Amino acid sequence: MNELRAASKITDAASLRAAREIAYDEFRKTQSVGRLTKQLTKLSDQVLAHLWNGCGLNNQASLIAVGGYGRNALFPHSDIDILILLPSEEKQALALSKQVEQFIASCWDMGLEIGSSVRNTAECMSESEQDVTVRTSLLEARLLCGNKQLFKDFEKAFEAAMDPKAFFQAKLAEQIQRHYKYQDTPYSLEPNCKESPGGLRDLQVISWVSKAAHLGNTFKDLSLAGLVTQRELTELNRNQRFLETLRANLHLLAKRRQDVLVFDLQAPLAAAMGIEEESSRLASEAIMRRYYWAAKAVTQLNDVLLQNIEALLFPQESKTTHAISGEGNECFIERQGVLDITDPQLFQKHPEQILRTFLVFAQTANVKSLSATIFRALYNARQKMDSKWRKDPVNRALFIEILKEPEGVSRAFQLMNRTSVLGRYLPAFRKIVGQMQHDLFHVYTVDQHILMVLRNVRRFMVVEHTHEFPFCSSLIAHFEKPWLLVIAALFHDIAKGRGGDHSELGKADMRKFAKDHGLNKADTELLVWLVAEHLNMSQVAQKQDITDPEVVQAFAKKVGDERHLTALYLLTVADVRGTSPKVWNAWKGKLLEDLYRVTLRVLGGAKPDASSELAQHQEESRAKLRLYAIEDSAYENLWKQLDVAFFLRQDAADIAWLTRHLFNKVDSETPVVRARLSPVGEGLQIAVYVKDQEDLFARICAYFERHGFSIWDARIHTTKHGYALDTFQISGSNLVDEGGSYRDLIQLVEYELTAALQNNDPLPSPSMGRLSRQSRTFPIQPRVHMIPDERGHYYALSLSASDRTGLLYAISRVLAKHQVSLHTARINTLGERVEDVFLLDAANLSKNPKLQILLETDLLEALGA
Repeated sequence: MNELRAASKITDAASLRAAREIAYDEFRKTQSVGRLTKQLTKLSDQVLAHLWNGCGLNNQASLIAVGGYGRNALFPHSDIDILILLPSEEKQALALSKQVEQFIASCWDMGLEIGSSVRNTAECMSESEQDVTVRTSLLEARLLCGNKQLFKDFEKAFEAAMDPKAFFQAKLAEQIQRHYKYQDTPYSLEPNCKESPGGLRDLQVISWVSKAAHLGNTFKDLSLAGLVTQRELTELNRNQRFLETLRANLHLLAKRRQDVLVFDLQAPLAAAMGIEEESSRLASEAIMRRYYWAAKAVTQLNDVLLQNIEALLFPQESKTTHAISGEGNECFIERQGVLDITDPQLFQKHPEQILRTFLVFAQTANVKSLSATIFRALYNARQKMDSKWRKDPVNRALFIEILKEPEGVSRAFQLMNRTSVLGRYLPAFRKIVGQMQHDLFHVYTVDQHILMVLRNVRRFMVVEHTHEFPFCSSLIAHFEKPWLLVIAALFHDIAKGRGGDHSELGKADMRKFAKDHGLNKADTELLVWLVAEHLNMSQVAQKQDITDPEVVQAFAKKVGDERHLTALYLLTVADVRGTSPKVWNAWKGKLLEDLYRVTLRVLGGAKPDASSELAQHQEESRAKLRLYAIEDSAYENLWKQLDVAFFLRQDAADIAWLTRHLFNKVDSETPVVRARLSPVGEGLQIAVYVKDQEDLFARICAYFERHGFSIWDARIHTTKHGYALDTFQISGSNLVDEGGSYRDLIQLVEYELTAALQNNDPLPSPSMGRLSRQSRTFPIQPRVHMIPDERGHYYALSLSASDRTGLLYAISRVLAKHQVSLHTARINTLGERVEDVFLLDAANLSKNPKLQILLETDLLEALGA
């Protein structure tokens, strides 16, 4: 190898980089990752040995490769982990300190990014005992140069201290925590190919625990020991090679250690690995689909092998089994929290037992997974899961029975997807396994998103989770056939990626399923309607004024009755929560609940009556004000200045809060700013009361932008005597600094925002932040749409763009520049995308058509800046 022959000539960092580049260029041509990692390892070995001898350490200490470097698996930008093992004699060790410092410095000077530790054997044992990560790293120890006897003594001590059982349990617990950190799924849109479930780390865990248990150092050793079948050995090697090739290419493309398959590297990664664009799929989609299938296989293999190793380490426990009670369950047993079968050929002989496996799994509370025997049997029986199997009435009845189970349904469906049983039973579902979603608010593949929504629906039904969404749990508890909502969750996005409107395309799949499974006409109609309309409620709540009786009347007409409304509401909450942890917040929840409640009143026969709604809000507000000993007459003057729209748009609690602080400041000459903890979710609710001015909204937005606050919602109102009464819901990760408190923040906001509103200086220029990485990869064409309402009082302005810091302030400056008054603002952030709706006063716009064009042009420029 050219670079290794050149190693002896390497005298500086430049020559080392040149030698590495030779290995990189060869890899780019051949994609032989095994050869690359060995080349990089040997190159580092030789350079480190040269530096070691140059520092005069020789045989006085040992230089040991640990971690990934120890197992000869160096990637282009991996840390080079080394242990400098010192003699136990303190004086000897102290005498070497200068040479050790010189050696470490020379490594960095040479361009070696080392992770170094300096210990004697006793210290290694002590650290290893306290930290399983250190123990794992030392498990891979490999002598590079130096004192051989010292290394042998270390190996002997480490071997004596290693408890394979305790190590296995510690690594299993560590893996569970790591999987949880990555949402327990391999199907995120930007997975970590090393750490995510199904990544390289899952394969390394197998190697570590088998090595600690003296079962072998390679997968081939495990095969010889009878722990792995020939097919599984092939799968292990193939998927390890694929994941390592991915990782090496990622490092080279990013020019640094990069293990996350970020959007902007997926296409270059596909090109580097020779994956070309297909007629129906982008190259980036093709490589990610291949990744998901590999990760799925690794997850399953990890489960199988760890179970087999555990059975060897804990033989007595593994022999303890319990029969599963219930008619038809004679073939199933429980073994240490795992569901097992008594006959490995069960599914070959009786294919109808395949779905029964998942029914028994859901029904048996103390089982957490399937046995290695079941995983293998399901794979071997995959040809049995054909059209005839899908049409079998027994299987169709079992599938519905799984859906109806009171517990364990979401876990059962996750396992059905992992084992490919779900995709074989529902061919439409198989098409969306590993299907990318090119938008800025989903963070999962389509199949994983569907299973997350299914899980969310199920959680509404589980007693232990009623505290999360008590209103949803209450509704579903009174909903006839709640399992229908689980079916709706399963089908709501099943037609994504086919081209066209997935809501319309999914109706045919839903109708066929309902017919095949014998659902009655009413249930079928509900399910088909839910698939078709599953986006509607969210769009109405977030983009329209739900205090407008006409909006509510139109929505009520679409849902038709309480059953459809409740089903759509529950599915919508579960769906929004299942897109991304960033998308859901308490404010969105409140909008949806408000729309549900007001629509329910209309469906109950009460027409949207502004006067009755007004009276109800006012009476509830009066009741709350009396608790503060505030007489009705005290705020009469204030309420005279507020029109019907104000009382309809605000909750009674908000009306009472605003009235308490403003009833004696009706004609205040100075701005009044009041803040409190938001009644919904984290953040603050802020009220501003001041004589109206054209740039008021822009000034408020400028203050929020300067402090890094995000606006969830803005309610703009102008009193009859020309005062602005605006309320805002704000949030921000930096709302409270470390050591501070919300009380301090509230006082600060009230003081500073008041001062900002009294400042008549020109508005500052917006400091538009950079687009996020995701937004640069999936850019959104800025859109501006402005139309007058039917009554000609207002213009509805809809804006769509990629989110960035300062965007709302930039929009507000444009409105101020053209002297366009804002009536209400509906701020809607969906991950990295904004969908904002503003209601503008038509006074200037209706008189001047040119102003409309100019306003739209300036807004587009602001959105695309």
